[in-house]
Amino acid sequence: MAEATYTAAVIGAGVMGSAIAAHLSGAGIRTLLLDIVPKGAEPAQRSALAQGGLERLHKAKPAAFFEPESAALIRCGNLEDDLERLRHCELVIEAVVERLDIKQALFKKIAPFLNPDVLLASNTSGLSLAAMSQALPATLQSRFCVLHFFNPVRYMRLLEVVAAPKTSPAALQLATHWGERLGKGVVHGKDTANFIANRIGVHSMMKALTLMTDEGLSVEEVDKVAGKPMGRPSSAAFRTADLVGIDTFLHVARNCYDALPQDEDRKTFVAPKWLEELAAAGRTGAKAGAGFYKKVGKDILVLDLKTMDYRPQNKVRFESLGAVRGLDEVGPRLKALCAGDDAAARFAWKSWSASMLYAAHRLGEIADEVLSIDRAMRWGFNWELGPFEAWDALGVREVVERLAKEGKQVPAWVNEMLAKGIDHFYAGPEGAKRFYDPRRGCLVEENKSPQRLTFAALQAEPRRQVAQNLSASLIDVGDGCLALEVHSKMNTVDDDVIAMLHRGVEEAEKNYSALVLANDGAHFGAGANLMLIYMAAQQKSWEPIDSMIQQFQAAVQRLRYAKVPVVAAPFNYTFGGAAEIAMAADACQAHAETYMGLVEVGVGLIPGGGGCLRMVERFCGPVQDIDGLDLLPSVGAASLTIAMAKVSTGAEEARRLRYLLPHDGISLNRDQL
Repeated sequence: MAEATYTAAVIGAGVMGSAIAAHLSGAGIRTLLLDIVPKGAEPAQRSALAQGGLERLHKAKPAAFFEPESAALIRCGNLEDDLERLRHCELVIEAVVERLDIKQALFKKIAPFLNPDVLLASNTSGLSLAAMSQALPATLQSRFCVLHFFNPVRYMRLLEVVAAPKTSPAALQLATHWGERLGKGVVHGKDTANFIANRIGVHSMMKALTLMTDEGLSVEEVDKVAGKPMGRPSSAAFRTADLVGIDTFLHVARNCYDALPQDEDRKTFVAPKWLEELAAAGRTGAKAGAGFYKKVGKDILVLDLKTMDYRPQNKVRFESLGAVRGLDEVGPRLKALCAGDDAAARFAWKSWSASMLYAAHRLGEIADEVLSIDRAMRWGFNWELGPFEAWDALGVREVVERLAKEGKQVPAWVNEMLAKGIDHFYAGPEGAKRFYDPRRGCLVEENKSPQRLTFAALQAEPRRQVAQNLSASLIDVGDGCLALEVHSKMNTVDDDVIAMLHRGVEEAEKNYSALVLANDGAHFGAGANLMLIYMAAQQKSWEPIDSMIQQFQAAVQRLRYAKVPVVAAPFNYTFGGAAEIAMAADACQAHAETYMGLVEVGVGLIPGGGGCLRMVERFCGPVQDIDGLDLLPSVGAASLTIAMAKVSTGAEEARRLRYLLPHDGISLNRDQL
């Protein structure tokens, strides 16, 4: 029997290479994972490095595979015995050590074995494509580019696609296609040191070190400001550095300094001596057990910059932080924070204004569009807003005027934009967004994928709005389909959502061919609004609670027995009541990263919206017609899943837990869900 051919190959079985192979296998792609032959290896151990990379994947946390069984799609090999297998591969990704000479030698070695239509890519994060491509024959240079994945590969959305000097438009289009197939958010950058996200992100983190000293702040004070209040991830600045690795962080900063002699803010990439000494002492972050933070028992200690030793964290209190605590929307929160006058507010303003200025100077150098830079920072560093989106939130004219008072100048193209009467970088809703392009001197349309549909864009057309209340909307999405979009806080289920579920089924049965349950939010739904239930319980108002439960049960059953097909599109948090809504649909098309579960037991409740019924159906349904079979074990298995409040780690596990059914679909690309 002939051995199966492979569609993709990853060369280099280190942390990134093996994780890329895992992600390819999760997309159903047969993948070769190759590495060098260890010195003095026995015949049976010639592929030991690749095999070791695969074995580490099974132990990775967070999980590298969507489903452990997909590892069967990966074949391990080596760069001596398995080069012939490359001939059938449509995609070959190099992920070896970041040394130009090693990469060039590898390209020379594999070039004779690549098929004429292959896309050859490097996962480099800092080396010059022009220099790398010199080792390639002319026929391959047109099919060579960068596919720069971010770690952890499965979870980080960003994929930077960068053309080499001779990369053809067809190859770039193919690279974009591969990225979208793998569920990534593709951003096109240029062949400059560290491309887009690392260039802006590391600049921001290095600037935080300077500002911390200038404002006399401690490590924990900076992280309290540089997290949610500034629209950054909860890991903020220094926890992020610990997670990435301080040594890695310093490597990227040094690479920027060495490779960017013309950068007007090059000095920012010079690390303070104490940080170099911290890394030299082996305190490189989470992987070493100590960095900016150190866990001792159950306590997380923080680095004291005066003693360079660890101490308990102090309580962080700033008036400006208190003023923004209740603001959920990132724009108003950031604007209120930067308007303050204490050390936290000054840090936030100086940090954000530095990033905005630096990004504005980089336009045309690292990317051609403000949209690319903003998406790179949102998808690669988990910022809530990119630099230009933050600038819009603060007010473009206001920021320019404030910078002028501080003696700082914005790039000429920003002043030219304002002179044209355009005082924002963006206009229009997500999915139909226009952005300012300095090359054309006007707002231009976003290049939209025909497979992307957003409710924000649809709601911009009044004719599509069928009904709306504070928490949910009914929208005509075309093709005879009515969509129910929930837009409450965290998309939780409340009285308005329940009312719209009833209205949605009624409207769909009268005037449409199908009902779709989906939304544009961060999560499909975080369950019921328990605060309302808690407040009613505190007041012993049992009748409203009972009424809500009955109405919710009735709404879910209406979905289940609607006269038109009902399809749900769950993603991210799909908890409690939201899971019950999705499970009532005739079918689900779930995003691969769907964390689904009936979690009510965690707060002392049981599912009250049909979840118990659905689980019994799903565990007993396949065997209920077998004569003489005792169904009690199946009922017990369903009950155990509920009693343990099990939550899936992805859509594939949701199938195993039976929150999703075998016929339910899974999409890797959130934009195409």
